[in-house]
Formats: sequence, structure tokens, C-alpha cells
Amino acid sequence: MSGAPAEATSFKDRADAALADRILKVAVERTAGTAEAKRAVAVDAFPDFQAARTRAAAIKDHVVAHLGHYLEQFEANAVAAGAKVHWARTADEACDIVIALCKAAKARSVARSKSMLGEEIGLPHALAEAGIGRVETDLAEHIIQLANERPSHIIWPAMHKTREQVSALFKAKHRTPHEEETIAAMAESARRELRTQMLGADVGISGANFLIADTGAICTVTNEGNAELSLVPPRVHIVTAGIEKIVPSMPHAVHMLRMLARSATGAALTQYTTFYTGPRRPGDRDGPEEMHIVLVDNGRTRMREEGLAEMLRCIRCGACMNHCVVFRQIGGHAYGGTYPGPMGAVLTPVLDGLKQSRDLPNACTMNGKCQEVCPVRIPLPTLLRGWREKSWREGLEPQSLRAGLGLWAWVATRPRLYRMGTSMAVRAMRRLGSKGWISKLPLAGGWTRYRDMPKPAAQTFMDQYRKENGR
Repeated sequence: MSGAPAEATSFKDRADAALADRILKVAVERTAGTAEAKRAVAVDAFPDFQAARTRAAAIKDHVVAHLGHYLEQFEANAVAAGAKVHWARTADEACDIVIALCKAAKARSVARSKSMLGEEIGLPHALAEAGIGRVETDLAEHIIQLANERPSHIIWPAMHKTREQVSALFKAKHRTPHEEETIAAMAESARRELRTQMLGADVGISGANFLIADTGAICTVTNEGNAELSLVPPRVHIVTAGIEKIVPSMPHAVHMLRMLARSATGAALTQYTTFYTGPRRPGDRDGPEEMHIVLVDNGRTRMREEGLAEMLRCIRCGACMNHCVVFRQIGGHAYGGTYPGPMGAVLTPVLDGLKQSRDLPNACTMNGKCQEVCPVRIPLPTLLRGWREKSWREGLEPQSLRAGLGLWAWVATRPRLYRMGTSMAVRAMRRLGSKGWISKLPLAGGWTRYRDMPKPAAQTFMDQYRKENGR
């Protein structure tokens, strides 16, 4: 079960609301469009990028195939370095472990570095229910916390907000808000608000971008240095990580880091890439007194067993959603789960159940752009088709849809009838068109409500084919 609160509305209702929000479209396009352009430049400058993708996929496939071996190796090396390793089968178990550790440390406040696994298991809500204060140290997560919203992107959680909206939020919520309407002034306002809370927290909580099996180290990647400030000063550091985050060794981690940064932000390497191996040792100048690592399954073993092992390659770069034509129109919140975009459409049925999320795989246009840009070559369209087929087999599709597709199949298997029908439809659509576009079309209101449909050519493809073939 996803840790995010349940959505009261359907995917279609959320998508309708998103499509009607003009400010949302501007905010999403600003960030996703920039990310797409920067990634293209970074990839062009990367020698043999396609070979690097193939190697990255092979590394992840090898780890997933031998997951038990590498998890045991990681646990042994992490414990040898002084960390304590905990295992959680479900989201609830993971939250219970973290809350128990916080209470054992008599924590009144925790500083949390951005972690999608934390969002997945519902950790922010668990901390609130336990009465433990939480400060989000990532700037975008800080914005989300102030607005009492959920992340809309796995790299830029507040991508759905414009700079103007963030400015208004800071002025309403910060104790000493900015006066100048500049990005630098807003960042300084957040720094004043967060720095004391980060340094005064009793416990620091993070995720992990990678877990290094042969050393027991964890790796975090940030652009702001917030992880270092929120994880080193507290007495206790708690890591929550999915079991698929394992890589065999440091060289493997470095290769994955090169793929992650370029695919996520278009940079050669993220500004802050830090490796933690155990708590503070004698002679260390800083570091936590205790380090706990909570390894979370939450459906990952089941994914490996049920034909979704390729999804366990995912390194959470966000490239698939930055290039997705659906995400670029509706943003992340419309998906309703922890993870948006194409990767979310695959993962949410695992976390929340296919019955509750069957609309997500069906929302995909199957244009294949997500697979084309994925740094670990996840066949996302194939996995989404798998969910569609399962939804059909289990009878989850509405009866009206099943009847409509049955009628279409009956007509489509009768070529003469099909060609006659398409010819009539083309003529009718051309009559409804004006200046090359159709603004309203019966039975296609879901399309024409938000965009015009191109006026079809005067002849169908088959008519044109016969004409050319006759020549």
C-alpha cells in the first residue's frame, strides 16, 4: 500500500482539473522543458552513452537476479562498520521501526532529507501521528511541507508551483520572509527558516540513492547540501532504502551516478554526492553516534516474481516523466500515487492495487519516449501493456468499454465493412472541421474539451494507397 493519503477523486477527475489549470501547465513546462533540453546536451557530450545505458541495465539485472547474496553482503559489511540493519516487509513495518528508533532516541524533532521511499511508506504521516516534529530540509520538500501538499515529481517535488506562488507561500509562512522578489532572496529566507532546525534536530532521516554491498556504505545525492547538514550533526542517523538500491561495488556505483545525474538534471555529476559508512568512530571529528539502516521490501520481491523485475532497475532519475506527453499536460498530482509519470503508472498498481489504479496504464499513449530516454533501458510501454492485459483478464474494465471494443473488433475483422465505415467517418469529420481543425466532435468530447483535433485528409490511407498502387 502506498504511504500517500488516498485520493477522493478519480484519475479522470484529477486529470480534468489539471488540464483546466493554466498556471500548472506553465509551471510544469518550465521545469520539464528545461530538464529535457539539458539532458539532450549532456547525453550528446557523453561518449558511448548507449553502451553506458546497456551496462547500467546489466548491473541492475545482475543485482536483482542475485538480490539475496548482495543484501547479505551489504548487511554484514554495514554491521562491521558499526551500523545496525533492520528489515521491513511492508510500509507499516518500516514506519514502525523508524518511530521506535526515534522514541528510543527520545527525539522531539527529526530533520529529513528528501526520500521518495519515505513518501512511499508514508513516513511523514507516521511521524506526525507519533507526535514527532519533522523538518523537511530539501528546499522543494520544504515548500511542499508549508503548502501541506504531496510531491508532484520525484526530483523536483514542487515543480507544480511557480516562483510567484512560492514567494507568496514564504511570505505567509516564514518568520522572517524575504523582501526582494528574487530567487536569491527567497532561498535566503528558506535558509534562515531551516538552518537552526536542521542543526538542532535529535535524529536525521534520509533515503539512499545507492547501497554499496562490498563496503556497507550508503550514497546520497543532493543539489543543496541539505543531506550533509541534516544527517551529520544529529545523534542518530536513520536510513530508509528499498532493497533494490544495492550495487555490488564502488565502481558500479560511480557508473550509475554518471547515468543518474545526466538523466535527472543534465549535469555531469550532482553537486553533493556523499558516502556514509557507519556511525562516528574514535578519532572522527563529526558524525552521528548511531546509524540505523532500514531495508524495505514493500512489494519489490513480488515484482521480481511476477514479471516486473525490469522495473527494479529504476534509479529514480525522473527522465521518463520529463519526456512524457501525458505528464507534461497534467503534472504529477493527477496520478494520485507516490510516483507519477510512466514509472508511477507501473509502480502504483503494485503499491495500491490494480483495481484502484487501472486508469494509469490506460492513460499512456504508448509513444515509447520514456523507454527511449531511460538510462537503464526499462521497457516501460511493455510493462504498461502488461497491466492493461491483466486488467482486461480480471474484468476490471467497465462493461461499456468491453462492449465498445467488442463492436470495434467485430467491424475491424470485416475489411469491407471497416473501410466503408472509416470512409464515412472521414467525410463526416471533414464537414465538422473549420480551417484545418475540429473543435467539437461527437463521442470524442474527452479530446476536444481541451484541444482541437486535426481535420482529416480528404481520403483515407487505403484510398490513397490504392490510388498510388494503381499508378
